[in-house]
Amino acid sequence: MALNCGNSTRINIDMVRQAVEKLQMNRAVVTLMMIAEHLKRFYPIERNIDILKIELKDKLDHAVSIGLLSRCSRDGYCLSTFRHEAYNQKSDLTSFWERYYKSMDSNKLTRKESYKAQRKNYRMEKKRVANELLSSLKDPTVVVMSDWLKVRGTLKSWTKLWCILKPGLLLLYKNPKIKSNNWIATVLLNTCQVIERPSKKDGFCFKLFHPLDQSIWAPKGPEKESSGAFAQLLPKNYLIFRAPSQAAGKCWLDALELSLRCSSLIVRSTSIVPRSPQHDTRTTHETQWSDADYEKHFNDQDLDDISQPENGVVADAEISASDSESEGSIKDDEDNINETPYVADENEILGTAGEVVAELQDDQKSLIWFLVKQVGASGMDLSKVVLPTFILENRSFLEKIADLAYHADLLSQAVLEDDAFTRMKGVVKFYLSGFYKKPQGLKKPYNPLLGETYRCYWQHPNGSRTFYLAEQISHHPPISSFYVTNRQDGFTISSTIIAKSKFYGNSTSAILDGVAVLTMLPRGEDYSMTMPYAHCKGIVMGNLSMELGGKVNIICEKTGYYTELEFKLKPFLGGSEQMNQVVGRIRLGKETLASISGYWDGQINITDKRTGQESLFFNPTPDVRKNRLKKYTVPLEKQNDFESQKLWQAVTIAINNEDQIAATEAKTILEEAQRERAKDRKLIGQEWIPKYFIQDIITGNWIYRNADIRPWDPRNDVVQYENDYIVRTKTRHKTPIMRTGSIVAADPQAQMPLLQAESRSSLSVLKSSKRQLSSNLPLTETGQDSGSSSAEAHSDSSQSVGKRRRSQSRLVNSIKEIENQILEQNEKLDRIQRMLEQLGMRQRTQREQNYNTNMMKNFVDTIIVIVVVFFVQYIMKIWARNNIDSVKETW
Repeated sequence: MALNCGNSTRINIDMVRQAVEKLQMNRAVVTLMMIAEHLKRFYPIERNIDILKIELKDKLDHAVSIGLLSRCSRDGYCLSTFRHEAYNQKSDLTSFWERYYKSMDSNKLTRKESYKAQRKNYRMEKKRVANELLSSLKDPTVVVMSDWLKVRGTLKSWTKLWCILKPGLLLLYKNPKIKSNNWIATVLLNTCQVIERPSKKDGFCFKLFHPLDQSIWAPKGPEKESSGAFAQLLPKNYLIFRAPSQAAGKCWLDALELSLRCSSLIVRSTSIVPRSPQHDTRTTHETQWSDADYEKHFNDQDLDDISQPENGVVADAEISASDSESEGSIKDDEDNINETPYVADENEILGTAGEVVAELQDDQKSLIWFLVKQVGASGMDLSKVVLPTFILENRSFLEKIADLAYHADLLSQAVLEDDAFTRMKGVVKFYLSGFYKKPQGLKKPYNPLLGETYRCYWQHPNGSRTFYLAEQISHHPPISSFYVTNRQDGFTISSTIIAKSKFYGNSTSAILDGVAVLTMLPRGEDYSMTMPYAHCKGIVMGNLSMELGGKVNIICEKTGYYTELEFKLKPFLGGSEQMNQVVGRIRLGKETLASISGYWDGQINITDKRTGQESLFFNPTPDVRKNRLKKYTVPLEKQNDFESQKLWQAVTIAINNEDQIAATEAKTILEEAQRERAKDRKLIGQEWIPKYFIQDIITGNWIYRNADIRPWDPRNDVVQYENDYIVRTKTRHKTPIMRTGSIVAADPQAQMPLLQAESRSSLSVLKSSKRQLSSNLPLTETGQDSGSSSAEAHSDSSQSVGKRRRSQSRLVNSIKEIENQILEQNEKLDRIQRMLEQLGMRQRTQREQNYNTNMMKNFVDTIIVIVVVFFVQYIMKIWARNNIDSVKETW
């Protein structure tokens, strides 16, 4: 009789003898259960352990009958060759195994080599188990059972969930659509027990629980989701299910029992590799180490890291680790990185190409009319007007800016190009690829609140990630700063945008004033890019529509290439084919190299001026939209209170539910809270300081605090990651980060306070920096004097020191003169300010006097008119009475 195994291996008498022999290393008697578990572990058998024991019983009885084994108890067996020694002469048992080990000295390995083999097998086995579990989890064909089940929550209320049973796992979904946004939770079955639960209600009830009251939930989902979809609160250490019928419940119990058994098949020993006599020898030798030897060995050395002596020098024997082991340790370092958890963003809505038109209802038109009158009467800036919620898009402006980076892989390709003209075309192509994504209908994003932030990243096919970080650094005027970085692919983007608006009666324009700077790190090239404006028309008459307009420049000063783009507005008598047009040209000096024409939300063509050949430049087809980079965002429960999605969560939910009243109330609460915070800061005289961006006191540009502009070094840089809005790079060796600092502060210690000093007035910061510089210079001179005194014999050095001191004194005098001039200018400005205030007071007094005089004149005129009216009425009455009397006399 033979046993069929999962790998088509037939267990014969020799295998049984070897199994008993291995298990009798430390004990004389082995049981049927031990042999079955051992064979199942070393020879992967796709059978239930109980069935294996039944089939193995016949084989063991046959081994006893032929004299290979002896029955030592009811279920115990031992080798017949030393059965007598095992029970009657225990001292001889030790000598027996000593003779056994001495026979294998020819193939004996050193302990160091054995330890390296263990490390290698450990890493291979860990990766194999993880890959098997991951493939089992993601493979849609590996399903034991799936059906609807009712699940009881913590509050004893039932909900219907779609349950998928896999080997060792139970996945809960909201519906049969297997998507990340439908996943709720995952139960780890390897720590659970299942039991039938009595119930008075219809159906079949059973309970899945942890015997020690520990958590049964997996920390992440099948797609590495850190949080599941919204559902009722579920218990921590158990779960109660209800099947619709008795038969369905029994099927679930059997399936759960099978899945619980199958979960142990994933973790197997490394001995499943093809066996050979040499392999058996190594295994046998490694097991000869005593417990004390193993404990001492692992106390001295760590399993994952190369040990180092106290002096910090690595031992020669330990440096000789293989490349595969080094790669494994680097992978472990990546796993230990403390970074922000992200999940795939599935809630994405794309508008259709063409004209964006919105039909307003009567009540909405009346509200728009009210806003138009308010703006027209007071001359107020449109950005200060509180807009109604029915024209709001369900996301913040900081999140909308991120749409420009969905095709960041185009920049990755452009960086690799050796031709400057091709790189410019790649930059222009990336620029135009960021406009076709628009909402359904005419919508405006939320105005970001002061201090609001947003972050996300896009995953590239090569494994790199493009991170996007944004912060609202000012509210009046509204200023937004953002930073995009992917050092591994060699580019960063930094920009500050000031949102302005202009009102033209029946139309309005939203202007994004600012310059975005794209830097190609390996080439040292900066591309400055401006933005078009959004034009909305039909506010008073016609349909409400939106389009882009204006001229845009993309300039690279280093190479001399620049691009001119024009977003054209639809003419008054134009048709739909003239909607959303964009034209442009790429130039080098005065020569035009290529021309661009098409639609910014559709197909764009490029024509080479040298050859006259026209080709497709960019077209957002359904395939392009489907295959663009995947966006990942931070789950709501992991976001800070001032992150965009969490901050506007109540407004977004109300807009999605088309509840304009609730949206208006939630929006009002946020705006009132912002006003209260502004009042509190004003009372204590505190100015707002952005958290992640600082302002250059010379240029006025806002710079990301943790910007890293070093080109990617594949020998040193491992991975780029983000944690708490700080983008870091995991390196093999510590490397200083290059930042763009101000040239005002010569002393590095004096530079950081200057950069951190945030103020609305750059002049005050500049003056303070000069005072710090002048105060630091004497200290520098003193240090140079002490250094020069030790080298009096060198006349050249003393002369150079004297020159430096004279130049520094001239610099100090120049700075003092500039300070005096600044003070004089300030005094003049103060005098002008006082004169303007006095003139304003006189004008107000004169207006009040004129107003009072006009009021008196109007009052007197009114009295005169009233008296004249009464007098005329009196005369008319007398005249009428006389006429009546004369008529009576005549009659």
